[in-house]
Amino acid sequence: MQKRDCKRVAKRVIDDDIFGRAAQLSYYFLLALFPLLLVLINILGYMAQEGTAFREKLLTYLAALMPSSAIALVRTTLTEISEASGSGKVSFGLLAALWAASNGMGAISDTLNTAYNLRERRPWWKVRIISVCLTIALAILILAALALVLYGGTIGEGLAARFGFGGLFTLVWKIVQWPIALGFVLTTFNLIYNFAPDLPRSEHSWITPGAFIGVGLWLLVSFGFRAYLSFFDSYSVTYGSLGAVIVLMLWFYLTGVAILIGGEVNSELSRKKAQEKFSHRKAQKKFSHKKAQKAHREDE
Repeated sequence: MQKRDCKRVAKRVIDDDIFGRAAQLSYYFLLALFPLLLVLINILGYMAQEGTAFREKLLTYLAALMPSSAIALVRTTLTEISEASGSGKVSFGLLAALWAASNGMGAISDTLNTAYNLRERRPWWKVRIISVCLTIALAILILAALALVLYGGTIGEGLAARFGFGGLFTLVWKIVQWPIALGFVLTTFNLIYNFAPDLPRSEHSWITPGAFIGVGLWLLVSFGFRAYLSFFDSYSVTYGSLGAVIVLMLWFYLTGVAILIGGEVNSELSRKKAQEKFSHRKAQKKFSHKKAQKAHREDE
């Protein structure tokens, strides 16, 4: 992106009230978090026959991104939910997560429509179905990424044993599994940018610059926020027992900002591409007109 493009994206971020809309998303993310974690722990835990061990692995990797006080809150709340849930906790958690997360996806759709200067033309039921389908697709991608991160070594050893690969394959797999997991995250962002807004099919693209910027910005703000809190964590002093909740909401807020800024980048690049295409057609039309005039004068 050029400097001029960056300035236009910054202006659009302010004009579209991205920071205010990200605060709205943080509310929906909070509602969806615990039901979704409960479902992930039970589904992958049952698949691996180690529910408690999987939960500890999952929380360990989440702790690399989330602030320490927020992950402590998640750990405590998740334990309470797991102990209080009955045999229907997976199905109930799935329904609750789908409902809450699809509401959040609807909010993302509305914001991305604003970013693309689009008016929602789809009926409300279609928007809801798309939101639910996107939520299910994203959950599958998250499961796949988590399976690679948490059980990548076991999967690599199983593939090596099954197909007779040597130790070199296992070593390469341990390195490659991380880019593959990152690819699932990029696919998640691309799905949101392609199907959440009411974009025409001609503008759909599986590789978007906004996805790379969104993921990179999300990782940057996550690690930066963790570093900030390690030195200046005063939220517990200011908010008391609510400090951990405030920190978690702030992390969700920064996550929403990263997602929406990525959408604004795609919107600006799409607008620029359309403008260049229009200018090219206009220049071609002008050139053809001049050529026709010249041919007409020669005939005379």
